Parts: sequence; C-alpha cells; structure tokens
Amino acid sequence: MTNATPNVSPAGSSGAEISKDKAMQLINDFQDISFTKIGLIIFGTWLTIVIIRRLLPFLANKGPSQLRLYILAAVPILRLTILVFAILWLIPIIFNITFQNFLVIAGAASVAIGFAFKDYASSLIAGIVAIIERPYRPGDWVEIADDYGEVKTVGLRAIKILTASDDMITIPHDRIWKDNISNSNDGSYTLMCVVDFYVRHDHDAAIIRAALLDVGLTSAYLSYEKPVMVMLKQTVFGTHYKLKAYPFDMRNQFSFISDLTVRGKKAIADNGGHEISLTAAAEAQITNHKSGLI
Repeated sequence: MTNATPNVSPAGSSGAEISKDKAMQLINDFQDISFTKIGLIIFGTWLTIVIIRRLLPFLANKGPSQLRLYILAAVPILRLTILVFAILWLIPIIFNITFQNFLVIAGAASVAIGFAFKDYASSLIAGIVAIIERPYRPGDWVEIADDYGEVKTVGLRAIKILTASDDMITIPHDRIWKDNISNSNDGSYTLMCVVDFYVRHDHDAAIIRAALLDVGLTSAYLSYEKPVMVMLKQTVFGTHYKLKAYPFDMRNQFSFISDLTVRGKKAIADNGGHEISLTAAAEAQITNHKSGLI
C-alpha cells in the first residue's frame, strides 16, 4: 500500500505567494488608485468647509441673538466631522488596508508625530478635546494669559480671538494644558460687566450706592433679565464700589462700561462724593502697610 502525496501545482503556489505579497503591500497599485476621485473628495471637502465657515457665521449674525452662539458653536464640530469623514473615505482608496498594514501605518504615524510634530500634535489633540469639552466656542469672550477678546474661529490647531483693540490673535489649543482659561459668558448671550469707583470716606454710602444703582438701571445697554448690583468694601484709603450689570448684547460691553463709568462719576460728584485715583489708593495702601496699619 503506497501513500499518496498531494501534488501542489506551481500555479497554485504562485497564486498564494501573489496573494500574500498583495496583503503585505502598503499602498495600492497606481493603476488601481483613482486620482480623479481623490481630487473630487479633497475639493468637495474644502468647498464644504469654506461654505460652512462663511454661511453659518453670516446666519448667526443675521438671525435671532438667542441662536447666535449655538450656530457659531456648530462650525468647528461640523468641520471636524467632515474632515474625519473625508479621511476615512480616502484611506481605502490609497492604502491597502490589512491588519499588518494597519500596524505599520499606526507605528510610523506614532513615531512621526512623537518626534517631528510633538507640539503640533499636542495642539491637535488639545483641539479635539476643546471641541468635546467646550471650554470656549465661537462667540464666547475669553481671557487666556493677558489676551481678552471674542472667539472668532475654533480650528483644529488654534483659536482666533478678536480683542477690543481690533487685533486678531491666534492662540494654540495646547494652552489649555498649562494656562487658566477665563470664559466670561460660557455660551450665554450676555456677560457681567464690572465698573470700579474709589471714593473718599467723607460721604453717605447709602446715597452713593443708591445713585450708582440708578445709573446701572437706567443704562440704554442694560439687559433687564439680569440683576444690577452695587457692592462696596471699606478700605483704609476710602470706599471701593463695584457696579455690576449685564448688557443686553455682550458685543456692546465696552460701550456699556464706558456709559456706566461716565454717568457713575457724575452721580458720585452730584451726591457729595469725592473720587480718588487708583494710583493714590495704591500708594495709600502701601504707606499704611509699611506703617503697620494694614
């Protein structure tokens, strides 16, 4: 009795080797890649993002103020979604996706990002975190380090804020890892404005406080849905008043503060108060501190 040895045809062995080589191939053959399709996807993605970045802010500024921040906040989310969709669409067109190739691509990308684009990758990751956690969004008024202004755009790498002096400042997202971020409105339609007054001791605090309260309540920029408050604190150099109120549109906050300041100073003078400068108050505090009074 003889044992039969299975015959493996050369053609079958060659076909298996070709399949194995094709599985190990990282990039598809050039004749299999549709460059026209790639170009259309890239152009369509770019055009869609441009339309979103222009159309949604236009609609936000023209539409109801209550919806403005929600529409602006949708811009970075939609842009990120479109980019992810486009990348996932392009990958199988260019690359031959297998488990082995996935490990190769992931390893190469990790090394490249880790060494060559460490800071850039940190900003990208922080940008994704910012879009999810939303410490700021378009339309918010934020202070990062010494920069305060309105968030105009939230990109994947950085945000752009417009300051009161009409400067456009670009701030990388990775600042959220190391700096405190002060958000004045946090998605709300308005924010608190505070005006400081320093008055000498020789005055009637009840009258001055009532006068400042009336200044806040009669401002043309006031939001009547929010409270108006006048807080005061006694110090060694005088009385420190804080007039706190909310404008009906936070884009008018600087005009609102100017209005409260001008009319507040007049109200103090009309009611027998005498203001002292902040420099004089600081000098008095330093003098009294050295003498042991405070």
